Amino acid sequence: PTDGLLAPPAVDDVMWPLCFISDRLFKVPEDGGGDGPGAPLPPDGRIPLARRSYFIDVPHVQQAFTWDCGLACVLMVLRTLGLDCCHGIAELEKLCRTTSVWTVDLAYLLHKFSVNFSFFTVTIGANPQYSAETFYREQLQEDIDRVDELFGKALDAGISIQIHQCV
Repeated sequence: PTDGLLAPPAVDDVMWPLCFISDRLFKVPEDGGGDGPGAPLPPDGRIPLARRSYFIDVPHVQQAFTWDCGLACVLMVLRTLGLDCCHGIAELEKLCRTTSVWTVDLAYLLHKFSVNFSFFTVTIGANPQYSAETFYREQLQEDIDRVDELFGKALDAGISIQIHQCV
């Protein structure tokens, strides 16, 4: 017996194709279904993945310098959400108190404006390997201490940071 969404595989089946499972997971009731594992495959042999998408108009914010792309993105998010809480990138820069903006700085900005978000990273703190990058070279030592402190205080500040291990 099944719930009608996924039937258990036959004994000699090893596993279902991921696209079949995805198709079932993303199916909504008004779709009228999809074909089960015993149904014939389309001519190209691929099972279609049901997709749900929608578009949101995001007002473009032009970055002013080479280093403020993250601030421009935060400002685009704030404007898209209808939060008229700052007048431009310069105001976000003042809130960051640095021109060496890291992703954790952006997380603190989003949190300050009560934006609900998820922060995933592969490195907790400043990655010392960035010392080889021209962009980070001059200020990296100062950044390491500041960024590590922001990561250390994040949970107490109400910012959840999740580590994602690359495989």
